Amino acid sequence: MSEGNALSVTRLIDAPVARVWSIATERLAEWWCPRPWTTEIVELDWRAGGRSAMVMHGPNGERHAQEGVFLEVVPGERFVFTDAYAAGWVPQAPFMTGIFEFADEGGKTRYTATARHWTAEAKARHEAMGFEQGWGAVADQLAALAEG
Repeated sequence: MSEGNALSVTRLIDAPVARVWSIATERLAEWWCPRPWTTEIVELDWRAGGRSAMVMHGPNGERHAQEGVFLEVVPGERFVFTDAYAAGWVPQAPFMTGIFEFADEGGKTRYTATARHWTAEAKARHEAMGFEQGWGAVADQLAALAEG
């Protein structure tokens, strides 16, 4: 889905919301970036205003740090973060706000991940980076963990 400056992927995961939420939040390093990349958790403070800091490591030594804050955490329903701020509400150059939603659909989980961008240019840059393929792979990895 593409709406305004937003990009989104969705999956119907054959597992209950409680299980998907638990895996999504407690085992984030296992699904957060497309393999063969790996995720190093620096800090995940699962509350509004809490720090969200990770480093993604590529197979050829690439390193991509992600620093931001959670804006909203509703257990079993959604978490929202942005890179517009570092911990302590320190402004930094924004790229996006990420919204991850988990909804019951007949005992299965409708997972929807959305990236909202400040500008059309940022959205286009994210698309060019392979948003659909990358975030789709991540959704598949989360589904595999939850369904396994």
